[in-house]
Amino acid sequence: MLRSGKFCTEILEYFQYSGVFLRPNLRAQPQYFIRLYDSGTDDGKDGTMKIVRPYLNIRTYTTNSKGAKGGSCKSPETTKAMEEHVKCKDTDTSKQTQRECTQSKVTGPPKEPSEKECKPVMPITPQKADIKPAAEYKSQSPVGQPPVSKLIPSEQESSKPHKMKNVIQQDSPGDTSGKQKKYGRQLIGGLLLLASAFAAYFTVFTKEDAEGKRVKFGGKNVPKSKKPRKIIKFPAESKDIPNTVPYLLIGGGTASFAAFRAIKTADPTAKVLVIDNEGYYPYMRPPLSKEMWFNDDVEATKKLRFKQWNGSERSLFYEPEDFYVDCTELATRPNGGVAIARGWTVKKLNALERKAILEDGYEISYKKCLIATGSTALNLPLFEDSSQDVKEKVTLFRGIFDFEELEDVIESGSKSVAVIGGGFLGSELACSIARQFYKTGLTVHQIFPESGNMGKVLPEYLSLWTANKLKEEGVNVITNAEVEDVKNIKDQLVLSLNNGSKIKADHVIVAVGAYPNTDLARSSDLELDEEHGGFLVNAELMARTDIWSAGDCTCFYDVKLGRRRVEHHDHAVVSGRLAGENMTGAGKPYLHQSMFWSDLSPDVGYEAIGIVDSALSTVGVFAKGTDSDVPKTVTDESNEAKTEAEPQPESPASGVLELPKHGNNYGKGVIFYLRDDIIVGIVMWNLFNRMSVARQILKEEKKYSDLNEVAKLFNIHDE
Repeated sequence: MLRSGKFCTEILEYFQYSGVFLRPNLRAQPQYFIRLYDSGTDDGKDGTMKIVRPYLNIRTYTTNSKGAKGGSCKSPETTKAMEEHVKCKDTDTSKQTQRECTQSKVTGPPKEPSEKECKPVMPITPQKADIKPAAEYKSQSPVGQPPVSKLIPSEQESSKPHKMKNVIQQDSPGDTSGKQKKYGRQLIGGLLLLASAFAAYFTVFTKEDAEGKRVKFGGKNVPKSKKPRKIIKFPAESKDIPNTVPYLLIGGGTASFAAFRAIKTADPTAKVLVIDNEGYYPYMRPPLSKEMWFNDDVEATKKLRFKQWNGSERSLFYEPEDFYVDCTELATRPNGGVAIARGWTVKKLNALERKAILEDGYEISYKKCLIATGSTALNLPLFEDSSQDVKEKVTLFRGIFDFEELEDVIESGSKSVAVIGGGFLGSELACSIARQFYKTGLTVHQIFPESGNMGKVLPEYLSLWTANKLKEEGVNVITNAEVEDVKNIKDQLVLSLNNGSKIKADHVIVAVGAYPNTDLARSSDLELDEEHGGFLVNAELMARTDIWSAGDCTCFYDVKLGRRRVEHHDHAVVSGRLAGENMTGAGKPYLHQSMFWSDLSPDVGYEAIGIVDSALSTVGVFAKGTDSDVPKTVTDESNEAKTEAEPQPESPASGVLELPKHGNNYGKGVIFYLRDDIIVGIVMWNLFNRMSVARQILKEEKKYSDLNEVAKLFNIHDE
């Protein structure tokens, strides 16, 4: 009954019968009266329904009563015309008082009803949808009403003048105290009944799984709201954080990890303190949009472990927890170590006095300081200014918390999600989620303004081809479109696009880029780059004396390619390592080019280096792909080592290479990005272990008359 909705209907009718709902428009509906029917099945008939005139809830109606829409209700003294008037009188038979009612046609306003008169009633014609078996009503009589069986006359009685027993006594018009008491009791009873119904449904028809999630019987999860973000400070009090350290790192991401590893390599006894406001130990972000979604082992996902392309399993965290030193022990350890103060934020730096001030005013003196605060996911103004019920269904994907939250939302019953953004993160998430949850019937929409996926990075022909590959993976790719409006309708977001279409989604993921976390610059008198954003540093990544910056939040001077700001994992590794070396006195400029990669499907993966911008002139050379040309993303130290490996000599490949043609199957190849006819960026499409060659080509800064000859250095046809 609960699942079919009948229970809620019966509760509503209870309030209507009891008179709690006093609005005229409800009184005029046929559903306001009890529906009494008689089945002929007991007499061996065909089971057709006979409609019996209702005798309950007697009211006075005007002649324009037209059901739910046109009806109205007025008191007897204001009613101008009635079609029927029923007069009743009491008779004494066998010591029981009966009331005989006769009907007569009357016109004009009725006289004030006496104690032995019944108020007039208009017969209501039940709708077809209201017809229910009599058995159901016999077992579910409204509270406070006589049993239905006593109100349904037999066939013999129906042919005679109606005589009713046990008719509910009506209060006189002037007696309001009785009505108030009756309505009060019925209102309280109804509220208790309603509360009991919800409690029974929640307890009986749902249960908790092993993770404490509320699920329906049968395994289908009940959709739930986003869990609140709560960051636990450790240590709980700032007094337990060392107030003097040789090396202070602000931010606990990849750049900080690479920096303190470089510091410990140069100075094994170094004491390093990391202040991180996110609340986690340093971890990798790339697997959160790729490998983590393909875990078949639920326990591995809970422990934040994933499988690499070679089948080996590893943790999302760079180091186990026991690698780090407790903050209270850092100062007394003779061999030094790395301590992480999690959940704390540095609000200000005093560059002259070499002090960092936490949010509670606690001061930490340092000798060397690194700012590696990273970046924050961008939001669209449309969602940022929306109501709370819309924001509850929007995720800005960035870290571990966002991954766990989004996975929880999808697995708890979502049938459709919309990904806003066609860049690296948006395309990876759309593809990963579609592949992982296609068996559950989940629909994934991807919406972005470019004509194809990765439209700001890849040349147009390759961007369009990539969009078709994502469609084959089950993603509903919507190109050349932007979201103009969003509304929460029936607990589902309706996105209105500028092309006139509308998309419905249970949840929305916004992946439109990130902005550097530079709040510290304003309070600490540090310079920012107005064009690219980020802390302004020189080629050695130094912002001020004894203050360095690395990672996403840094705008650095590249001696080969000019001033840049890069938001990629490998750049955080390269810049963090360089900053750590310089903090120990190396004094090296930024020379080594970082790389980045992306996996969009089992058939599409690429690595890139340098300035890769679709606005530049490009030349692509491709060959037919083979079974061995599959993405081989590596997000651990072995991949980082490749970015700095010395280039090995390559023998030019033989054969004729072809430039891309419309409709080609771009199995594997290389794309050169040119500025003033000089190669400034290279994308290796389904080509791996060629990064040293690409780095060498960029280092030479030469103009090539024939790029086909350059492409042969990548040995495209050898596999």
